[in-house]
Amino acid sequence: MSVRLTAISPEPLDVATHMGAVSDSGTGAVASFIGTVRDHSPDANGTVTRLEYSAHPDAPRVLAELADRVAGRHPDVALAVSHRTGDLAVGDLAIVACAGSAHRAAAFDACRDLVEVVKAELPMWKKQFLADGSHTWVGSA
Repeated sequence: MSVRLTAISPEPLDVATHMGAVSDSGTGAVASFIGTVRDHSPDANGTVTRLEYSAHPDAPRVLAELADRVAGRHPDVALAVSHRTGDLAVGDLAIVACAGSAHRAAAFDACRDLVEVVKAELPMWKKQFLADGSHTWVGSA
């Protein structure tokens, strides 16, 4: 199928938009991943109160290329993925990925592949703010 949606955005992410982008009359399964901001991290000593995501200027192009690469490995799957930038509170959506296919196994496999590639290769950094007023940087989203 194809990549239907990729975006790097400071605006809140909409799960329904991603699900709709990968769905059509032949879709029998939509697998999704919703990454949310949590109040703890293995990279931080203490409670995380918020995150600040920063993207390299090439991040939109890189995200589209990563999604295209994953789509090449999963030709019968439609993909959508977006990552948020800016200040995010605990509970906010940081990343949404959806994969639509006629069959669930293909959708699950493609969605996981997409998320793992984006997490490993997207030029995105996060600054974790802690309850004690300190912060830590994590090199990749």
